[in-house]
This record gives sequence, structure tokens and C-alpha cells, in this order.
Amino acid sequence: MTATPLQPYAGLLVVSLEQAVAAPLASCHFARGGARVIKIERETGDFARQYDSAVKGTASYFAWANHGKESLCLDIKDTRDAALLHDILDRADVFIQNLAPGAVARAGFGSEALRRRNPRLIICDISGYGEDGAYRDMKAYDFLVQCESGLVAVNGAPGHPGRIGVSVCDIGAGMNAVIGIQKALYARSITGEGSAVKLSLFDTAADWMTVPLMHAVYAGKAPQPAGLHHPSIAPYGGFRTADGEVLAISVQNEREWASLCEGVFGRPELARDPRFCDAARRVANRAALDAIVAGFFAARSRAELESLLREAAIAYGAVNSVERFAQHPQLRRAPVTLEDGAEAHLVAPPVRHSFEPETPHLGRVPGLGEHSAAIRAEFARIGETA
Repeated sequence: MTATPLQPYAGLLVVSLEQAVAAPLASCHFARGGARVIKIERETGDFARQYDSAVKGTASYFAWANHGKESLCLDIKDTRDAALLHDILDRADVFIQNLAPGAVARAGFGSEALRRRNPRLIICDISGYGEDGAYRDMKAYDFLVQCESGLVAVNGAPGHPGRIGVSVCDIGAGMNAVIGIQKALYARSITGEGSAVKLSLFDTAADWMTVPLMHAVYAGKAPQPAGLHHPSIAPYGGFRTADGEVLAISVQNEREWASLCEGVFGRPELARDPRFCDAARRVANRAALDAIVAGFFAARSRAELESLLREAAIAYGAVNSVERFAQHPQLRRAPVTLEDGAEAHLVAPPVRHSFEPETPHLGRVPGLGEHSAAIRAEFARIGETA
């Protein structure tokens, strides 16, 4: 007999007036933990539903960030729909929203007003650039925040800065929202009072840029795009093998450098070469060093190199395509049910708990407005008995 898994968020009601990626990812975390999550959508739906149709007709981001929720269509500018949302929020534990700055306040759902009605409510506002300042009203799509924050400037290849290939600012903001809400829930367990949680995509990206920023401000030189290389470590990067693969290596200290020279290259004298005898000299002479590494790799197969690198305890990894990543032996997947009843497999949640199944079912992706009638009827009955 299989024990019922513990659901630490069971009993919590999370309401999310959400669109795109950041807020949906945050609320999805609570759905995975057993909370009841009501997703508020316009009649036209969260536009992320239309991003693509890659997952058996369902948008990939939408399937990832919205399973396990109920979908309620509302027009918060409509008096009756606004009243319904107030009734729901009066009983909610958490309210998440990522509309444009000021939009929810103008509709009567600002943080202070809501907490006067429900002092235990935790309100999480996710914005692009924050709720004040010159950039307050700027459109803040993930790519643009990557550009504004300097993330693009430290990525890509030399002379060719590049966007990070997934929506990292949206994803990171969603993660920060979860951290902020969990902290607020813990504070409420002590004080009995809810609180406001505010974060932005820009602040999320800025936090990640702390080290490059410190280099620019205090050392006078920001890291430049280096492709697969590292600005201050060598040898570090991807090198093509005889059978056309690319293996990346990372040598981070003198012990590893000596081991690479002797155990892999069979040339222990390289470790004492004046051009390469310490980290700074290896970086200064990177071109000559990389030529040696590249020549050695080009004459051997991936399998032969992996055996040598493993035996010498040198850190390495394959530069995989997404197709090869999809077959990776360490990749864990978990099933999700799409709105039409079909099953797909997403990447399994990265955090595992001993009280959860090893491979949890992620729940079902809701159809647009699928739960509208039931939720309206439920809260109408609550209103009648209040």
C-alpha cells in the first residue's frame, strides 16, 4: 500500500492574477505542494497559451508553469467580477499578480486595501523594473531585461554578445517570488499577520550581475563575452574531438593542472613551462595553451578522452545539443496531463523531498475558464451563508 504523500501547502488558497512566465511559475510551485491555486485569466486567456503548440498542441511554457491549477475567467473592471474576486481574496492566503505597475491598484486590488480586508493575506507583486523610478512603466520582456541588466554583455562569444537561450529573468523572478512568499508565510506563522512581497525581473537580473558589476566598479574592467572560455581561468572551454564531438574541461587549480599535464597529455613538463606555470600565466598565454589542448583532443575520440580525463580526475562535460540532452542518463522526467487528457513528460521538479514520490505526477493543465462556473457557484453559496 502506497502512503499518501505529505502536501505541506494543503489548505492554502493561492490566487494568481497572472500571465506569461514569472507569476505562473511561482503559483505552480504552490500547486505542486498541495495548495489550491486559482489562476485568474481574461476571457482571451493568458497569452502564454499561444506562445507555441510544441507539447502535443499545448504551449511549452504554459504546460510547464500551469499544471495543477484551476482556471477562472474574470474581467476585474466589471463590477460583479471584481466583487467575486474580492470575495475569493477575503478567504485567500496568498495573492500573486504580475500585471503592469499600478493596474491592480487602479482596479481596487492594491496591497494595502486588500490587507485591510484580509489582514492574513500575503500579496506578491511582480513587476518588470519595480514600482517606481524612471523605468517603472517600461515594457519588461525577458530579453529586454537581459539587455538592460548587462546579462547579454557578458554572454555570447567575443565580439558577439548573446541572449541567454531561455527566459532566465522570468524564471529567476518566479523563483524569487517563491522565496519571498515562503518567508512571508513563515513570518505569518509567528505574527498572525500577512505582508507585502515585491520583486522585479530587473532586480533579479541585477542580483545575478553582482560579480561582473564589482569587477567593473572596483577593478575597472568588466568581464567580456568569452564563449565557452572563462575570463580568468585556463584551460577552460570546449574542444573538438577526432569524432566530431565537443568536450569541455575546467581546470581550476595547480593540482588539477599538473594532473592534466601528466595523466592526460603525458607531458608533465608542461606544468613547469614558464608560460603555463601558474593561473595568471596560463590566462595570459591562453592562445598557445588552447592550441596544445585542441591538438591533443583533435587526435583522439570522445570515448578515449573521457577515459583519460576521468582517470586523472579532471572535470569535463560534453557540449550537448538539446536533442542529446533529451537522452541524457541523468535527466529525470515527470508526467503531466494536458487539457485534452493527453499525457506529456516534463522535466521533474529539481528539488526532491523524502515525503514525496520519486516521480510525482504533476497534475493537469487547465483549459481556459474550465473552472469558472464551479468557482462562481462555490463563492455565491459562501456569500449566501456569510
